[in-house]
Amino acid sequence: MSALKLRRIDLTASNSAAQIIKLRDQFRTDSEVVSAASKKKTQAVFGESLPPVRAVERICHDVREKGLTATLHYTELFDGVKLKAEQLRVKPAELSEAHAKVGDDFLEVIRQVRYNVTQFQSGLLHGDAEMRVSGKHELQVRYRPLKRVGVYCPGGAAAYPSTLLMTVCPAQAAGCEQIAVCMPPNDRGGYNREMLATCHELGVTEVYRLGGAQAIASLAYGVEGLKPVDIIVGPGNQYVALAKKQVFGQVAIDCIAGPSEIVVLADDSAHPDYVALDLIAQAEHSPGVAVLVTWYEPLIEEVYNALQKRLAKLSRADLARDSLERYGALVLAPSKAAAVECVNAIAPEHLHIQTRDPDAIVEEIDSAGAVFLGPFTPVAVGDYAAGPSHVLPTGGTSRWSSGLNVNDFRKRTSILRFTRKGLQEISGDVVFLANKEGLTGHAASVELRASDNGPAARPKPKPDKVPAVAPTPKAAPVPVKAAAGKK
Repeated sequence: MSALKLRRIDLTASNSAAQIIKLRDQFRTDSEVVSAASKKKTQAVFGESLPPVRAVERICHDVREKGLTATLHYTELFDGVKLKAEQLRVKPAELSEAHAKVGDDFLEVIRQVRYNVTQFQSGLLHGDAEMRVSGKHELQVRYRPLKRVGVYCPGGAAAYPSTLLMTVCPAQAAGCEQIAVCMPPNDRGGYNREMLATCHELGVTEVYRLGGAQAIASLAYGVEGLKPVDIIVGPGNQYVALAKKQVFGQVAIDCIAGPSEIVVLADDSAHPDYVALDLIAQAEHSPGVAVLVTWYEPLIEEVYNALQKRLAKLSRADLARDSLERYGALVLAPSKAAAVECVNAIAPEHLHIQTRDPDAIVEEIDSAGAVFLGPFTPVAVGDYAAGPSHVLPTGGTSRWSSGLNVNDFRKRTSILRFTRKGLQEISGDVVFLANKEGLTGHAASVELRASDNGPAARPKPKPDKVPAVAPTPKAAPVPVKAAAGKK
């Protein structure tokens, strides 16, 4: 096997800052990193070589204007599957049949992970907040779940039941009643037994064989047989990410996520094989960004040698090697402070801190989607089972955005109630600012109500007299049998 060609960056070099920014930005959704196969496909579909953002705009426009006809058209062109309208939604019998045919070991794992995720997410729920000043005013923030959620599960390189768990479970913990899942119409998505069985186990009955930008547009705008949703969540390729960006405003979205990323921040205490496997784990997504940042120079060579050794033993070694060579890096910092500064500049999706005192270093980290501390917390535990969602910001967007959680599926409403006395106390400030802005109608709406001589609220009308009737006797209470359950 040939030697791994992995870029190395020395932070003492004059151009190191530019190299780090280039490393971070290589998977931004507005970049033009497109495979040769994607370019060929776009040329065949549209008759011209459109950049991804233009292709996605065309797809979304057509789905919005032409509905299901456009959805099925693009499904045939991009996925090579000619579906009829009645084949789009997975039938209940298919879900239950898939569930019956998967192994008990699979279902046991799904149930345990569902428990882990639901328990963690339920603990994050915001409660209604209230502030009262007696006799003057009451202020409240009330939370309500979104009614309809759209979940997108990719089906490119593999099937991802973990993505169903990390998106559906937080939505259910929030109290969302309607969840529509879209998966590409292939054997890693909408025709995959484990994916359908997971939907059934989670109680999801609305599942569609739809992938790509046309799936996102269909969820956002609605097409015949698929009602529009309030929010779309879940990862996907560049076309899916751009489609989510395109429909944002019509619906809410979780984030605009690109390929997976990891930065390992390590010192002399880190085990080279642990670090190497952490880098490979993200690189095997293909594409994926995998970066080591250290101020302990010998670790660079040790990890490089470990990568060579470990790649030789992996089934997806070729894909991981390609990602490491194209998008990975070994970064040497002159000091711990410089290493931390570098990590904050990258703002990675996943940050694994493998140092002698990770708790101290994590306090210096400003930007990361999720942080994993110590040698025994590989990113894979967060990807699959721990509890926080693995839907996380990428491409440096953790500088201002966060990973998906239960509260993203809830909307908050402010509720205000003032008495005349309370209004009188605040009216001076309101009137002053309203007049400053030239909005005299605003000012007048307050002044009239706050005036001691202003009209009072209308009294409640007296009910019309009705003939007296004998009261209806109350029904006897029905005994309720306690539900059995684990203690």
